[in-house]
Amino acid sequence: MSNIRLDIDKALGEVTKEQVFALEAKVKESIKALHDGSGAGSDYLGWLHLPSSITEAGLKEIEDTAALLRARCDFVVVVGIGGSYLGTKAVVEALNHSFDWLQRERKNPVILYAGHHIGEDYLYELSEILKGKQFGIINISKSGTTTEPALAFRILRKQLEETVGREEARHRIVAVTDRERGALRALAKKEGYRTFAIPDNVGGRYSVLTPAGLLPVATAGINIRELVAGAAAVEKTTGADTPFAANIAALYAAMRNALYANGKKIEILANFHPKLHYIGEWWKQLYGESEGKEHKGIFPASVDFTTDLHSLGQWIQEGERTVFETVISVKKPDYRTTVPRDENDSDGLNYLAGKRVDEVNKMAELGTQMAHVDGGVPNIKITLPEISAYSIGQLFYFFEKACGISGYVLGVNPFDQPGVEAYKKNMFALLDKPGHEKESRAIRARL
Repeated sequence: MSNIRLDIDKALGEVTKEQVFALEAKVKESIKALHDGSGAGSDYLGWLHLPSSITEAGLKEIEDTAALLRARCDFVVVVGIGGSYLGTKAVVEALNHSFDWLQRERKNPVILYAGHHIGEDYLYELSEILKGKQFGIINISKSGTTTEPALAFRILRKQLEETVGREEARHRIVAVTDRERGALRALAKKEGYRTFAIPDNVGGRYSVLTPAGLLPVATAGINIRELVAGAAAVEKTTGADTPFAANIAALYAAMRNALYANGKKIEILANFHPKLHYIGEWWKQLYGESEGKEHKGIFPASVDFTTDLHSLGQWIQEGERTVFETVISVKKPDYRTTVPRDENDSDGLNYLAGKRVDEVNKMAELGTQMAHVDGGVPNIKITLPEISAYSIGQLFYFFEKACGISGYVLGVNPFDQPGVEAYKKNMFALLDKPGHEKESRAIRARL
């Protein structure tokens, strides 16, 4: 199978190749720290060798459970937030039919999502659409008490039990949670739910290749073996013994840090394929949560081209020059559609007649790259041979490995997220959560 490729040539100019390679020693130190566990956050390095350590028995258990859900359910709601949701949605959106939910004859259930925000109207409408439907729930939470997913699960579990009875609901609910502790683990044990463990040493944003991602992805009918195989291939080619110039994760980490040091504070992940939208959403969490601390870090943004060329394109082309782009390019589409000839040519498109739509898209991609580079926006390019489970698996591991390296080069712990707790403390105080009485009084005084 073909591998993903990295091209940094169009990012050179703002920084030189010598500046990028000047970071080689620091990058190698970072890679060593990852592999020997001597860096900050070393308790959360379980993702590093995860692809190559997933067993046949582990994959089969996931596939068997997914098959049971598919046999019972027309809809499966994945309950989770952050890394317990974005990785799954990124894979499912990339690999399933764009209009999957409209297909009449289905082999696999429609995957729906809850617990990724606190939207009352959304939860009401989800509950309404599930009335009379055969549905199940995959609840993903290490603790079982994170507000957003816990709230959604409470509502959906009640609806499911009222619809099919408590006994049948036990067969339609799967808990992906801590191996031993937490409210969800205790509930699963009490109710007899099937369970899978999220490894203690894997943080949420790195968890797509754990059961947190693999179970819902398998339930959607996607080949998780190919996903894991793709990740394992990049794990091997970005290992500690891979030379710097041949290590795509190392080069990407070095290039983005060189650009950051040169005043490029914003990285835009761009794609020219609409199925990759949620890859950008997952990537934003990975890099934002990993690097945005100690008043440091590149701000991660994402765009869908050519759509956003008609909105944000103006700013990217001529706005403040603090930005660089990383473009995901797909070499080969799945299908073939050609532009027909029109006798009247009223839209002036006959010059495209007979061409594939993808050829038009590729020229838009090339033209955009040239325009943005000319406008002072360095471009890094990642090429996927096609959108497949194997190539998406490669992309996920590539970004994860590069993120760990990049965070260490930047000088932060890329595996914690202390700032995430700030809003929770305020929310709990405002809601008068038991145990937060002192904080409640203080915040009321402020208001």
